[in-house]
Amino acid sequence: MALAAASSLAAQNRPIAEVKGNEVKHFVRFERGGRAAYGLLAGEFITELTAAPWAGGVAAGRSHNISAVKLLYPCEPSKVLAVGLNYKSHIGNRPAPTRPEFFFKPITCLQNPGDPIIIPKDSKNTHYEAELVIVIGKKLKNVSRAEAEAGIFGYTCGNDVSERDWQNGADKDLQWWRAKGADTYGPMGPVIAAGFKPGPKMQISSRLNGEVKQKQVLSDLLFDCPAIVEFAARYVTLVPGDVIFTGTPGSTSAMKPGDTIEIEITGIGTLKNPVTMA
Repeated sequence: MALAAASSLAAQNRPIAEVKGNEVKHFVRFERGGRAAYGLLAGEFITELTAAPWAGGVAAGRSHNISAVKLLYPCEPSKVLAVGLNYKSHIGNRPAPTRPEFFFKPITCLQNPGDPIIIPKDSKNTHYEAELVIVIGKKLKNVSRAEAEAGIFGYTCGNDVSERDWQNGADKDLQWWRAKGADTYGPMGPVIAAGFKPGPKMQISSRLNGEVKQKQVLSDLLFDCPAIVEFAARYVTLVPGDVIFTGTPGSTSAMKPGDTIEIEITGIGTLKNPVTMA
């Protein structure tokens, strides 16, 4: 039934990335037989696309059961930006920022759903951070708030894995290059939700070994997603497929090898990764 619905969209010549009203579509990037592709997920079936959905991808004439593919992080960005201190509950006694405060994570930090977060041997304090991640769908530079909002293709779940001792502890670095950017320190997925609207009924949460550690509504962001994109695009040209991690709520704690961390966002899904050590 879901596969027929997806095929029907192509038959009507309706752009497969187009969403109307309150409609939400889930797009994935997957691998099968050593070949990676984008697809539209409907139920248990993936309609393969000829290209990324924001790049005009249309149905390629092939479909796959989700159980027969490996899901990958759902886009291939040219850059990964992230916002710090964007929930009041995470700031503590620190003053609230007056503008979105950005840092970069290298693209090599990205990790697939289900694949391990690999903690370096000399790390002693690596934390999870549940985050809503913006996926850019248009080239953006010096745009208005309305243009910034229109340039957001969709959203996914992210885990801004952070080594606290390297970030601000006794072994603090000048920059967060390894604290936030070590390999596998940026899991994303499992889907991009296009047409998704962060709102007061949408919750973000993290679970460590099944125990809830973070839980907050997305409307508690200090700077909302259009404001984040508008500010970033004043200084950095954003291109389709780029991503922005929007900040984490509440308090976090250390992970250890053998743990499993889950990031869940209402309307998007659950990103799940085991934890190992190099």
